[in-house]
Amino acid sequence: MDQSIKHRAISRELATEIVAGKYRQTGRLPSETQLVKRFEVSRPTIGRALRSLQEQGLVERRAGSGTYVGPGNAHPAEAHSSSPQLGMIVPNLRQTEIFESICGELASLSRINDFGLWWGASASPVAEAKMTVQEAEDLCTRFIERGVAGVFFVPFEHQADREASNRRITERLRKAGIPVVLIDRDIAAFPNRSEFDLVGIDNFAGGYLLAEHLIKLGMKRLAYVTRPLTASTVDARIAGARIAMLDNGLASPRQFVHTGDPTDLKFVRSFAVGQQIDAVLCTSDHIAAQLLQSLSRLGVSVPKDLRVVGFDNVRFANLLTIPLTSMEQPCRDIAATAFNALRERIANSMLPPRAIMITPRLVVRESCGAYLHPA
Repeated sequence: MDQSIKHRAISRELATEIVAGKYRQTGRLPSETQLVKRFEVSRPTIGRALRSLQEQGLVERRAGSGTYVGPGNAHPAEAHSSSPQLGMIVPNLRQTEIFESICGELASLSRINDFGLWWGASASPVAEAKMTVQEAEDLCTRFIERGVAGVFFVPFEHQADREASNRRITERLRKAGIPVVLIDRDIAAFPNRSEFDLVGIDNFAGGYLLAEHLIKLGMKRLAYVTRPLTASTVDARIAGARIAMLDNGLASPRQFVHTGDPTDLKFVRSFAVGQQIDAVLCTSDHIAAQLLQSLSRLGVSVPKDLRVVGFDNVRFANLLTIPLTSMEQPCRDIAATAFNALRERIANSMLPPRAIMITPRLVVRESCGAYLHPA
């Protein structure tokens, strides 16, 4: 990876941790030596990342002492009290890499444009663990009490009451007159749309392009693997994959979607053993990585016996034993678009609800079999 890309990625990750309150207790960041070991990069690269944070006002570097959270960032919720305030509700911030990147970019954009940004509770940041619905509603109450100008919200998924919970949170903000921009997914089930602005990628196109790529490689029997209670974005990807199959003269089987735990060998054996399928599309890179491990335990060789592709193109996708073909989410573009959408909504509440879809990018690696030599 290019060094300039590395230092930007490191500065974004550290910015996310700073604003989320990770270093609030001591105010001090890890030493450069520790950061070099953590990110496995050179010392000059770490230096460039820290200088970038210093230029943004997020840290201050003290000669002979170290790097410290900058004044006004030790307690993010209280920072920029004279500036317009924005809020952010991200249930799984610390567990999903793409949201860490998006939120880090939003933090930078907020500072550059003289906005304060609330991420979580003031004493023990919710971002360190998976946020519950109750914690999100408590945060919503704080936003209303503080009179924030607008809120970024990533709706809940993977729970039975997600639709009611998401609707309850957004309705409270709407009734308080606080604009909301949804990030990544809608609160309504696919293909329906809510009355809130939405910024994410074109998931239908992403599913279509992944399936089409596999079909061009000669795969004719495709399957889709997902976990229960996933977001509406997954339904859009599945729909895109089905249309790609139809457009290429392939029938979409009744049992195209397999819902379960990719670490469960019994579940994986039910569809992956016995040459029932040629290729598997996965909801995310995380699920694809778990599936690769299960397939290895079952003696299924990827990509020789079965092709596997993921979605998101997170950092570890290229570091797996079998590098993973994936659909990349352009996090910087999503953050910039979401930030501009919220500013426009704040300036003009009469704008019609908008869904702004950014085109994803296919990243081809070994797991799809594109580099296999023909027999």
